Formats: sequence, structure tokens, C-alpha cells
Amino acid sequence: MHELGIVFHMIRTVEGVATDRDIARVSAVTLELGEVSGIIPSYLESCWRWACDRSELMRGADLVVEEVPAITYCEDCERTYPTVEHGRTCPYCGSGRTVLAQGDETIIKEIAVPDERPGGLAGSSEVADSDSAIRV
Repeated sequence: MHELGIVFHMIRTVEGVATDRDIARVSAVTLELGEVSGIIPSYLESCWRWACDRSELMRGADLVVEEVPAITYCEDCERTYPTVEHGRTCPYCGSGRTVLAQGDETIIKEIAVPDERPGGLAGSSEVADSDSAIRV
């Protein structure tokens, strides 16, 4: 299960960003995960929960996974197509001169931190539309 190693790497990366930006708590991390990355999202989420529970900075942090579809580019006809559906052979011209254009990535997209409200009250911020989200 390489997902645990990936989670450890993600947490170390987030901890580094948190140290650089003087962040005490993380509420969510958004991950762009390629469709053909070889990472099983349910395993990743299980490892995430386990590992975050052991970190004061990360305890209770949500993992938001955004799947990036696998797209292949054909060098002969210069068209793109869905990789999973058609594999390495271009469905338009039959060429095998193809390259994966996207879909194998694993990228930390955002780190969300709790909003600090007047009077010391903290509330959880939304990753998508919060000023407290840090794009990585």
C-alpha cells in the first residue's frame, strides 16, 4: 500500500508550508489526483485519517480529492482522447505515437486553514471560496 507513503509525503509538505507561513492549524487539503495515477482514493483517504490523527497541525483536516481525467495526445493527428476508454492507440487515426497529456499527476492544490474570527472564535473555512485557502 504505497498510499501511506504518499500521505506521509503530503503531510510533510503541508507542514513545511505551515512552518513557512506561521500556520498553526490546517482544516483541509485539496489534492488533484490523476485518473491513472495508480493511487486508490479510498486507501488514500483511510491513510489520511490515520496519519492526520497523529499530527496536531493536521488533526481533523479533510482531504478533498479532485480527479483529473486521463487524456492522451496523438502526435500523428494532433488530437486528444480519453485514455482509459481507448488506451495507447489513437481512436481517430489508429496511431500508436501517443503520449499521456494529463491524468497521472498527484498535486497538492490548496491548503485551507480555519478562519480566525474577531473575539478569538474560529470557524472552519471552505476550501473553494475562502480567503484562507493557500494555493500550493
